[in-house]
Amino acid sequence: MHLLFLSSLLPDGQPTTGFEIANAAILSAYRRQGVKLTVAGFRREGARPAEEGEIDLGTIVLENAAATRGRKVRWLLGALASDRTVAAEKLAGLSRADLGRRLAQAGPVDGYVMNSVQMPIAYPFLADERPAIFIAHNVEHRSAEENAENAGHPVHRLLYRREARLLKRNEARICRSAAVIHTLSRDDRAGLGLADDQRAIPLALSIGRGAPARDAGERRQDVGLIGTWSWAPNRVGLDWLLEHVVPLLPADIEVAIAGRLDGSPPKAPENVRFLGRVPDAQDFVRSSRVIALATKGGTGVQLKTIETFEEGLPAVATPAALRGIDAVPANVRVADDPQGFAAALVDLVAAERAGASLRLDGSRFSRDQQAALDAGIARGLTLFDAARNNPAGTAISGTAPQNRRSQAPERS
Repeated sequence: MHLLFLSSLLPDGQPTTGFEIANAAILSAYRRQGVKLTVAGFRREGARPAEEGEIDLGTIVLENAAATRGRKVRWLLGALASDRTVAAEKLAGLSRADLGRRLAQAGPVDGYVMNSVQMPIAYPFLADERPAIFIAHNVEHRSAEENAENAGHPVHRLLYRREARLLKRNEARICRSAAVIHTLSRDDRAGLGLADDQRAIPLALSIGRGAPARDAGERRQDVGLIGTWSWAPNRVGLDWLLEHVVPLLPADIEVAIAGRLDGSPPKAPENVRFLGRVPDAQDFVRSSRVIALATKGGTGVQLKTIETFEEGLPAVATPAALRGIDAVPANVRVADDPQGFAAALVDLVAAERAGASLRLDGSRFSRDQQAALDAGIARGLTLFDAARNNPAGTAISGTAPQNRRSQAPERS
């Protein structure tokens, strides 16, 4: 089977953002099923050239932090004029004919994998052009609604509400036309209105970086947090921790925060350090006594949670940080209120300082996640085969489906 994987971004070496890490895991899972993939997407400025099996749709700027004020204004005005989301407007520079010519480089394909909502919003005809699998990384309209609730400026609140309306309408349209919808947590099926829809199949994710490194014993901070804090749902959790949890911690517990922030770091107690983007995320988390997984909003799955568990690291997590996780490791505490979260951090830090062996072998968790991911992809491909071979469905050119190596059952 040959599928065209349509994404906003092509892979660019070692994945760093949560979106890129999830994409790498999903692409690998399809290839383990024997699927031939051609990946089509845009490139960031300075990214590596497209490789064999990839189609370069052009070079663009995606992140607001890398854009000039003039470019941001053009994005907003274009989105308002076209009735698109701002994120989709950033991708919408190609004509239908030009996009078609570029995608034709893939040759005959059996269908599309639409990776997130932005491409089929920027180019609406994609959702109906071929039989498709839709991968919903998040319930995007829910995230936009939360951003509106947390926006400090009235104009920003209005813009987020507009985004939420457009996203909800487009997510419904894309889901109606898709043969298969993959979500990254079971909760997201309900968020997309698909709780009882057999086409909606959740996927587990695995970072898949191999066996965790041996613990070198170096501890540079008591509590570590890492994430892309410029993304609004992540920032809600960071602000909650700084405002409500850290003041409850003893002054001698050091908290280090790694990851990109837009603008200056927020005001924080003296025992908090902001490190910005660190050269080695795995080294950072391994050098922390305890990881704080302080998610308080958003949808989808938290890749930093999965990475923490695959590393076998002790952690304190909110329930929202455990979306998409079936089995919580024994060295993880769960707390949703500031007092409980702070108390759990204090207990684990004290135990680790006293020499307790809190780190686990995360390889089994990693294997279980990958097995569940493969099972979900296999189920989706079986359903996709049935849909595309239905005589009443859309007839397309392409190769005959191959036998796949795994037909594992659905996760319980």
